[in-house]
Amino acid sequence: MATPASLHPASPPAISGVVAVAACAAMAVSYVTVLYAPMVILRFPPPTSLRTFLHRRFACAAVASAASALATVSLLRVWSLSDFADMFAVFGIRKDHLIQAVAIPLLLTSLVYAGSFVTRLWLLESSWGSGDEVEIGCAQRLAQWIQAAVADVMVWRNYVVAPFTEELVFRACMIPLLLCGGFKMSTIIFLSPVFFSLAHLNHLFELHQQGCNFMRSLLIVGVQLGYTVIFGWYAAFLFIRTGNLLCPIIAHVFCNMMGLPVFSSPRTKGAASVAFLAGSIAFFWLLFPATSPELFNSSFDRCSCWHGFCNWK
Repeated sequence: MATPASLHPASPPAISGVVAVAACAAMAVSYVTVLYAPMVILRFPPPTSLRTFLHRRFACAAVASAASALATVSLLRVWSLSDFADMFAVFGIRKDHLIQAVAIPLLLTSLVYAGSFVTRLWLLESSWGSGDEVEIGCAQRLAQWIQAAVADVMVWRNYVVAPFTEELVFRACMIPLLLCGGFKMSTIIFLSPVFFSLAHLNHLFELHQQGCNFMRSLLIVGVQLGYTVIFGWYAAFLFIRTGNLLCPIIAHVFCNMMGLPVFSSPRTKGAASVAFLAGSIAFFWLLFPATSPELFNSSFDRCSCWHGFCNWK
């Protein structure tokens, strides 16, 4: 991988903070509004099945992601970099340090779900008597899950399309813009999830359309927004610290698979709560060491962030 110093173009591609924020807001709004384009703008007939509905949304998300990437390339003048590898690296799309980019975020994020793992293991133990039955049952369930996942459009939505497109837009496109706009890294970590949350406000409208009353819809969406803000902080932190888009994608997929962490469960007689507490302590203790830029980058040229964005201004 090229050093950050070699990624500095002759004229710094810094933009104003107002332009950076406006661009991020436009990306967030467009990511949501384009989902309704097939029926509202293109006048397509209503989808006849969930598969058709989600296929349309997959295409819309791809269009929104491509538009956001092109806008970022234009605003930052990324084409002024030396080669395509450097251009993709601005978005955190890299082929180096792949093992670290997959394993470390996966292991780090799993600590928050220690209570969930204990609860699931407890249920497995109570469901099967012997170890052989557990092994056979787990193998069968894994095979059945893989087979069903390939054909399940919701699996593609939750574990492929949503994580990849959302992280591309809300991390890979927005964070370089905000960095070049002069914002501090700590500000970006807490600011960028605001745009991420905007992209989930459409759930309020959709729940209301499905017949859910307004207050219940507001409560459901409020919980979702709170969770997305917290995850957005974490994903932005991962991206800024590592400079690798794969890190927040892996965390996103894993969190979608696990759902909300289990804080306590009466079935485990307090074991889940102890595991959650221990896992959370370990998570915060390892958060900075496990995401040290030295683990994910070969050299820094005395730059405290990745790819020298902080030196462009």
